[in-house]
Amino acid sequence: MPAVAAAGPGSREGAAAWQAIGTSVHLLVTDLRALAPARHMLTEDIAALDAACSRFRADSEIVALDNAPPDGRGRIGPVRISPLLAGALAVALRAARLTDGDVDPTVGGALSAAGYDRDFALVRTDGPPVRLTVRSVPGWQEIELDETAGLVSLPSGTQLDLGATAKAWAADRAAARIAAELGCGILVNLGGDIAVAGAAPPGGWRIRVQDVTGRPEDPPAGPSAVIAIHSGGLATSSTAARRWRRGGDVLHHILDPRSGLPAAPVWRTASVAAATCADANAASTAAIIRGEAALAWLAGLRLPARLVAESGAVVTLGAWPQEQPSAA
Repeated sequence: MPAVAAAGPGSREGAAAWQAIGTSVHLLVTDLRALAPARHMLTEDIAALDAACSRFRADSEIVALDNAPPDGRGRIGPVRISPLLAGALAVALRAARLTDGDVDPTVGGALSAAGYDRDFALVRTDGPPVRLTVRSVPGWQEIELDETAGLVSLPSGTQLDLGATAKAWAADRAAARIAAELGCGILVNLGGDIAVAGAAPPGGWRIRVQDVTGRPEDPPAGPSAVIAIHSGGLATSSTAARRWRRGGDVLHHILDPRSGLPAAPVWRTASVAAATCADANAASTAAIIRGEAALAWLAGLRLPARLVAESGAVVTLGAWPQEQPSAA
């Protein structure tokens, strides 16, 4: 996941970093005076996202939806949901359509079966064997959403997981809102999902792309690249950061919805730039799942991308930004 270069000495830019929703948060602003209110706004947005979309909080809206009583047809709903959850679900379903089902929000049950059933910081890094078998997931086509009315219906027993899309969408929303209200350039990084809005600093936002999220001042772990972006979003999906063992098997959090199993080990990292962070994240996640086929797929979409194979070999596609001198 990316590490964002910090503002330089004497700069009027401001930067803040903290932990929230089980991941790292980086915020950069082009006007230091905007840092405090921007951080307050981003904190509010993250808290609202967690309350609506976390599958690890017993009191979250999405858990309440999953546990709603079914009707006589074996379905839940239509249930009225908040505009925030409706928007997050709409983004998840759009990602599913654009990736031909590679990114599917109904994989929550399969993730729990693989051991990812709580905030990742609480997942045991090593544990007894689990018997993982090919299993079907309910399927994103089974979700009926009326975003305007705020109504959703889905099969009973579905465990929704919006981890592949909600953070990226939240980064887009937060960056746009903060830039509009404070009138400066903004970069929001939620665990490798980066969105920028407003006027970029001279030369663009310099970002170090690497396998595992780290602080800008620390040396990168594994292959890395420093690039500059001026608009849109950048997302990195990685199987290197969220791994755990069950018996002798190494598991990770990116599942192939067609099998319910962790994606085959072809790419350990996929970074994609797009017009929005949500679109970039959908593409980077799908690239991990598609394996070798991701090369032709991304090329056909003309999306700039950087993929790191399990061997450490690096492949870049499209108009991937020219690498800059190290930000470390």
